[in-house]
Formats: sequence, C-alpha cells, structure tokens
Amino acid sequence: MRKRKVGLLTFSDGRKFAHEMLRDMNLDFQNKFRQRLEATGEYEVVAGEEIVWHPEVAKREGRRLLQMGVEATILNYAVWCFPHLTLIATEFAPGPYLMFSNINPAYPGMVGMLAAAGGMDQVGRAHARVQGDIGDQTVFQRVQESLRAAVAVSRLKGETFGLYGGRPMGMYTAVADADQWKRDFGIDVEHIDQYEIIRRSELVADDRVENAFNWLTKLIGKNIHYDGKKLTPDLLKRQIRTYYACAEINQEKAVDFFGIKAQPELTDNFTTEDVIDAFSNDPYDFDGAKEPMVCATEADMDGALTMELFKHVTGEPVLFADVRHYDAGDNFFDLCNSGAHATFFAGRSKRPEDNLPKVHLWPEVFYFPAGGASVMHFAQPGEVTLARLTRRNGKYWMAIVPAEFILFDEKKNWVKAEATTKEWPHAFARLRVSADEFLATYDSNHIHGCYGNWVRELEQIAKILSIDYHVYA
Repeated sequence: MRKRKVGLLTFSDGRKFAHEMLRDMNLDFQNKFRQRLEATGEYEVVAGEEIVWHPEVAKREGRRLLQMGVEATILNYAVWCFPHLTLIATEFAPGPYLMFSNINPAYPGMVGMLAAAGGMDQVGRAHARVQGDIGDQTVFQRVQESLRAAVAVSRLKGETFGLYGGRPMGMYTAVADADQWKRDFGIDVEHIDQYEIIRRSELVADDRVENAFNWLTKLIGKNIHYDGKKLTPDLLKRQIRTYYACAEINQEKAVDFFGIKAQPELTDNFTTEDVIDAFSNDPYDFDGAKEPMVCATEADMDGALTMELFKHVTGEPVLFADVRHYDAGDNFFDLCNSGAHATFFAGRSKRPEDNLPKVHLWPEVFYFPAGGASVMHFAQPGEVTLARLTRRNGKYWMAIVPAEFILFDEKKNWVKAEATTKEWPHAFARLRVSADEFLATYDSNHIHGCYGNWVRELEQIAKILSIDYHVYA
C-alpha cells in the first residue's frame, strides 16, 4: 500500500508580535506531530513551511498543499489562533480535514480549535476532531482512524470502475446510478462488454497460460479435482486466459476496480470467472506479488465500492461473499458465494505458498453449465469487520458488522460446507447481534470485509460522506 500523503498546517495568533513569540512553540508541536506520523512508515507528511498567522500565509500554505497533492489535511492547534485563518487555508488545502488540539494548558489552543471548528461547521466544511497528546497511543490511534478514513474517501476521487456486463439476474442492489457515483464519490463508471473478455482471451500468449497453469498445478496439486466434464485442464487454461485478458483491458482503460456480471452469458456459454475474481483480489497472481485489485462478483457496484473503501483503509485483500445460511446450532452465518473470495483468506498470508495448498479447485456446480473451476477454501479464523454500502430511497447508508471468523475441526468444516455448497469458498462468521436483528434491516445478499477491527474508520467514512450508518453490535 502506498503511503498516505497528508498535509499538516499549524495555526497561530494573528497579531505579529504574538505569533513571533509563539513560533518556536508551535513549530515544536508541529514537528512532534510530523515525526509521530512518519515513524509508522505509513505516511508522507507535507508540513507547513510557515506557521499560519496571516491571511496571505494561510492562502500560500493552503495552495502549496494543493499543489503537492495531499490526500487529507491536518489542522493543528496549540495556542489561541484567529479562526478565519483556518477558513481561508481550507479554501485551498485539500480535505477531508482533521482538527487536532494539543495538550498545552498555559495557552488557549482548545479555544482556538473550537472557534475554528465552529466556523467550519457554519460554512458546511466537514471535519473530524481529536484532542490530546500526540505521544499518547490512545490519542494517536484516534488520529490514525480519522486519517485512514479521510484518505480512503479522498482516493476514490478520479477513480474508474470497470463495469463488465450489467445488472445480473435482476439484482437492483447490484446496480448504482453512475451520476450519483460521480457526484457523491468522484468515481467514473466505464461500461465494458463481456465479449471483450472472450475476444481478448484468445490473444493471450500460450507461454503465459502454460506458466500460470503449471504454477497452479504445483501449489494446489491434488486439490485440483478434474472430472473430465465441468473441469478439465483446457477449461482451467481458458479461465487463466480470461484473467490475463481482463487485466489487459483494465490497464488499457485505466480501470481502478471492477465487477463482472458473468451470469448467465459467460457461465452458460464460455466459462465461470472465479479465477479472475479470486486472483484479482489477491496480493499475488501467477506472475508474483502485486497490489490487490478489487473485483466484485455479479458486477455488484455497491459491493465493489465497499471493497474499494476497505482496501484504501487497510491495504489488505477484501472479502466478497453471499450471506448464504444461518447455522442456529453453532450460531454462525456461512458466507459463501462462487466468485470473488480471495485465496488470501485460506491462510491469511501474503505468500501463495502458504495459502494455495489449502485451496481446492472443484468442478463448477449445475448453475454454471459452461463449467470451469470454482476456487474453494475455508477462511481462517480471526476478528473481522464486515460492511456494506447500500441505498434506501436513493440515499446511501452503511451497515457495519463486527464479527469473528471461526473454524471447527476439518471433518466438521466439511459437514458445514456440504450443508450449502461444498464447491464454493466459505467464511463462517459469528456476529455480535442475533440473526433476527441482523436480517431484519440488512439490505443486501452480499457482504464484504477485512480481518481486524475497522469499525471506527468506517464510522468516520460515513461521517465524511454525510451518510447514515448502523453498527450491528
């Protein structure tokens, strides 16, 4: 994951004599903040060259951050400052914004931050607020949560979503308004005919296909379950060809994340696209390590958008699954869907050598007469955060679902899988709320998520986007 590029401006008293007296103190607070962020290795900090004390300085520093391409701006307060300076600087300095009040009781820095924050609210300039000592881990964690959310939203702007096909099998929840996406998120939607995947797959060089096929054969081995009909070496190679074809199309069209309809045209007549789905979302493919590229099964636009936000927050592969079945006996949901369930989840590792021996390639089930491999595995246990952006009456809201992935012994895992579809990947998710409470209001058949606790970041994203959210906890 590339470093988050954030701006850092520190504000001061608008009286020249007071500013000069306080300059060294303000610089000390700014330098401590910058050093704390840079020590993580996750941030590139563009700090103000001057402490902001005059309107001309506010304009100059704000414009500099804009020219430097920062993805969010921290507004830093340690002393009383003239509030209008914040409003002037943020005419130019890119948002989203985090306002931070340092511990400095001998000077009214909190007063300055609150006065500036009130002005920001009055003009409708959204921001987050944190107060405390940047050296305190709890305070710094809150800063991190706000910055991760801010940069995630910022990175959506100017991205392109590749929409292969269109609405799958009548799913309203999978289709969003391109105008709304451009207006609310800054994302362009590029429509691409699925036939391009078919046409381009025949142009993929044979040696690339053979190399990928041998790689899969070596790492998955006996868990490739050829049946001579729905899964053959030739069908698997066809799926590999579609992966390369899709990757080339995405590169040519500058696609940042994408979704493929697949059903029923490709799954009836050509092959399933599970290999595209899984390995696009993985941190590696047949040619080595790479950045995960979000791919949504069934061209699910809101699913892909949720996944893209998760990726920008965490830098990790993101789950895509159906909310398939609730197992009341062991109190878990089986999140199971043929498609975009990255093999990363099989071993929770960035190394294919750790994950792929736990993966099975099964012949596709009767839903998909064209055949091909279904990429199957069990997600490793651990704390996860699940979520979904969805719409009610045309307005977005975010469902945030803290959960835990669980596993049983191998025999019981397979019994549970066979209760639904053993050939598809499974994540056994135990929620913090009852099944009835969850199912009463959750608005999609699809769900998405990453390992770890990302609830606060998702809450901050919802606030930045000015949308409602609900935490199922």
